Amino acid sequence: MVSDYLDIAVQAARAAGALQRERLWGDYSIAFKGEKNLVTEVDRLSEDCIVRQLRAACPGCDVLAEERGSLTLGSPVRWIIDPLDGTTNYAHGFPWFAVSIGLEVSGEMQLGVIYHPMMDELFTTVRGRGAWLNGRRISVSRRQPLKSCLLATGFPYDRTRTNENNFDNFVRFQLAARAVRRAGAAALDLAYVAAGRLDGYWECKLNPWDVAAGKLLLEEAGGAVTNHAGEPYSITDHRILASNGLIHQEMLAVLADTKSHPSK
Repeated sequence: MVSDYLDIAVQAARAAGALQRERLWGDYSIAFKGEKNLVTEVDRLSEDCIVRQLRAACPGCDVLAEERGSLTLGSPVRWIIDPLDGTTNYAHGFPWFAVSIGLEVSGEMQLGVIYHPMMDELFTTVRGRGAWLNGRRISVSRRQPLKSCLLATGFPYDRTRTNENNFDNFVRFQLAARAVRRAGAAALDLAYVAAGRLDGYWECKLNPWDVAAGKLLLEEAGGAVTNHAGEPYSITDHRILASNGLIHQEMLAVLADTKSHPSK
């Protein structure tokens, strides 16, 4: 049953991506969900497009989507949708954003699609069947140790009002790794670790729709995903650590060091 939904999710992701490409450098409305947290007209149109297609194919499924929240019908099957991951990038015309669609069955992720419209890169996975990019199988890098690796991260929207802003971790990883990138789309960060383009990724204060598809993609690509304490990761967890597996313990050690010796 699950694999039957892959084509549906791919079609929905591509349709939303086409809309995003068409509207990127045009006119659209922008609103605020918080001091720094934007939402655009294109976010909402993309979500409408995706949900409409998914509900048409699976009318009894539950839905969790970033803009409309949770639609619960009591089904064990739930779509988890980020219609436009990287909204701030999109609102500034910076072409780094993605559509992310995950399918959860009885609390376990079973399917993931991440689509990068501006590069026409389609990442797909079904549990037990590997991770794929445009029909080609992908896997995590074999790069180690940490000092030879390229990492990615992000910062929470409330970073100016909280001590948990990831700044200390960012500095420590910049010193410990070859380099750290902050591009602004969690789904793509996870997809790029899965594809071996990045070696590790950490962040905090994400939502289930940010990571649902990417978590499964990375696991199917042979990577490791935990929380910042090294415990099994749930998409509802507060903190994520993802890697090629070979540098996971080194990354955990950096995070533990930051926790033990925070900056003043």
